[in-house]
Amino acid sequence: MPTVLQDGPYGFIFFSSDRGEPPHIHVKRDRQLAKYWLEPITLEKNRGFKDRELNQIAKLVEEHRTVLLDAWHDYFDT
Repeated sequence: MPTVLQDGPYGFIFFSSDRGEPPHIHVKRDRQLAKYWLEPITLEKNRGFKDRELNQIAKLVEEHRTVLLDAWHDYFDT
């Protein structure tokens, strides 16, 4: 479960079992977890975050999109 980025309380991760899926990132904080597709940025799954916080997280995903996509391709395209 590589951590790609840490921004404040949010860890941006993916799982090695994610191979074969379109590029995406899981965002975790404490026991909450959300999954965002990266092309285009879309919320796929949410476990525990409130809507207001999901909006903040989506902005962070957008802000870091290039880094997240590069990390995805570096990890899964090798």
